[in-house]
Amino acid sequence: MSELETVSTTTTPGRGVDGDFAVWAPHATRVTLRADGADHRMRRGDDGWWRATVDTAGPGTDYAYLLDEDPRPLPDPRSLWQPGGVHAASRVYDHAAHAWTDSAWNGRALPGGVVYELHVGTFTPQGTLAAAVERLDHLADLGVTHVELLPLNAFDGTHGWGYDGVLWSAVHEPYGGPDALKHFVDAAHARGLAVLLDVVYNHLGPSGAYLPRFGPYFSGENAWGPSLNLDGPDSDPVRRHVLDGALGWLRHFHLDGLRLDAVHALHDDRATPLLAALSDEVEALSAALGRPLTLIAESDRNDPRTVAPREAGGLGMHAQWSDDLHHALHVALTGETHGYYADFDDPEALPTTLTRAFWHAGTYSSFRRRTHGAPVDTVRVPGHRFLGYLSNHDQIGNRARGDRMGEHLSPTLLACGAALVLCSPYTPLLFMGEEWGATTPWPFFASFTDADLVEGVRRGRRREFAALGWAEEDIPDPMDPATRDSAVLDWDQRDQGHHALLLETYRSLIALRRDEPELADPRLDRFEVVVSGDGRRLVLVRGGLRVVCNLDPVGAEIELDAPPRELLFANGRPRVHGTQVDLPGECFAVLRL
Repeated sequence: MSELETVSTTTTPGRGVDGDFAVWAPHATRVTLRADGADHRMRRGDDGWWRATVDTAGPGTDYAYLLDEDPRPLPDPRSLWQPGGVHAASRVYDHAAHAWTDSAWNGRALPGGVVYELHVGTFTPQGTLAAAVERLDHLADLGVTHVELLPLNAFDGTHGWGYDGVLWSAVHEPYGGPDALKHFVDAAHARGLAVLLDVVYNHLGPSGAYLPRFGPYFSGENAWGPSLNLDGPDSDPVRRHVLDGALGWLRHFHLDGLRLDAVHALHDDRATPLLAALSDEVEALSAALGRPLTLIAESDRNDPRTVAPREAGGLGMHAQWSDDLHHALHVALTGETHGYYADFDDPEALPTTLTRAFWHAGTYSSFRRRTHGAPVDTVRVPGHRFLGYLSNHDQIGNRARGDRMGEHLSPTLLACGAALVLCSPYTPLLFMGEEWGATTPWPFFASFTDADLVEGVRRGRRREFAALGWAEEDIPDPMDPATRDSAVLDWDQRDQGHHALLLETYRSLIALRRDEPELADPRLDRFEVVVSGDGRRLVLVRGGLRVVCNLDPVGAEIELDAPPRELLFANGRPRVHGTQVDLPGECFAVLRL
């Protein structure tokens, strides 16, 4: 057994592997454990934890908890396995039973990497982790380094985005359950791919949310409902619940990092916020495991402290998503200026976000009707701490039809967008299928089992998009199985016509980024963007390389600061005359001076 396996297979107390069960229910007067159909009275400790030992229990035992006089058995809030769904009993799971094959895996740091965002339920028609394994060779051949899985935690129904999870440590059974995730990670590591997992601690889904029945897990409200109790009375065990769950993914499933959803919705007034505490413990775990572990935050604050080290007063996240860069790219490529895109209808928006990560950096946001954000210190903060992207699950799914750029833009313009992201100082992120300009939509979908909830979600989606000006007929029924089916990637499209050409462009750009260190250089203070007055022609200065890009459909003449010596790659046929580059419409070129 390797050192990695030795550290990673320790059992978690109180989950029944050795017959010992524990649950935190500080306000209950009686808690009963039901294990394999027999009831066992639990003993209360002064810390609000209830405990019981069942000698006949062990891996494979089904168990649940009954609180006070309520006859309904509830799943374990810390459950690792929910084979019957989120309303059914939990099942004891033994992490030590898996025979890992990744003992040679030393991990992969995020700087210099390329992240690929993947939703298991629509990545393949089968919608399982086992089926996703069959497509890992595509990702390795593409050149990505990190696979980011959208949330896998257990949620009600078969299909959904995963952000309505209610049991934060259990792998969604229709995806294959916990064993399937371990096999996926093993297979990814064998191909040199790190695996990140999107985790959601800012809210619970609307069905199967039994966590508040056990204790004061929530206090106050955020945009999605009750807010996690991180700083109120009895919040210490709540924080521990999150920390142990996060560490469990990294330790027991050999994951290489976590993407933390909407951390701005985690209300926490403590001197050491939850994210800083998590950063501290993940750093210690990384040292123990001997491999890098990555924390990536999604934050709407535009606050550089999110990615600042803890010793510098920051939260210690290794990176965060940069929606501002996405919005600037989206407006420049599509011309859309509705909703929050209105703030980015400025020729300076794209060059500014390319060089400074944030457009709103203590500046006024018309969408928010207030000033927003703070500037990034480009001398001290490297670009790899920000993820740049043309699309992601949110920005596609926030559209009524879930339509992608590939449906609306020419392949040549999509290639220009890819070049701007992949030749930037930021950590690139791709959304599944983007690499071939997929036209399959990715709308919101769910499969809740409660009839009232189903109708409520339907009404809510119509109301939400109607307020943004979308016609009702353009809004797919999120509960119709056909909506999920429409979101499944069409892998046949990948090898056809202009899709195949775009895929080769992505492969070549990623390889060029790997082979030419200047293209992956994260130093923002050494990065410059020269832009035309209308913002349609750009030159990215990358050391001795120049990335020239013409977003207009007509050709353009671009003057460089020195004559190019070599054309490294282009999606068209540029011509060079001294220091002048003649670029066809919707064309980019990477040149060496």
